Amino acid sequence: MVDIDIQIPSAFDPFAEAKDSGAPGAKEYVHIRIQQRNGKKSLTTVQGLRKEYSYEKILKDLKKEFCCNGNVVQDKELGKVIQLQGDQRKNVSHFLVTAGVVKKDQIKIHGF
Repeated sequence: MVDIDIQIPSAFDPFAEAKDSGAPGAKEYVHIRIQQRNGKKSLTTVQGLRKEYSYEKILKDLKKEFCCNGNVVQDKELGKVIQLQGDQRKNVSHFLVTAGVVKKDQIKIHGF
């Protein structure tokens, strides 16, 4: 009998490097939404920031920058969510990008 050395290729995952690296598709998105309250009043919510960030410090800077009120809410499913008064979607996305908290392609803006 002849011994033949055959190498069987193992399962190759082409996206293994992307999962480990900081590629845009590998990370979660930061969702910025607007919720309509009664009348003209609206509420802007920011969800999906990393857990190692201090939500209270980010909220303090956002409130000071945009002259609005807000708070941090603990949700059972979503974790910590930042809420701001008014329609601050574009302002918040610009602030998070310029502050270096997230990249522009990691932000999803929802709403009308």
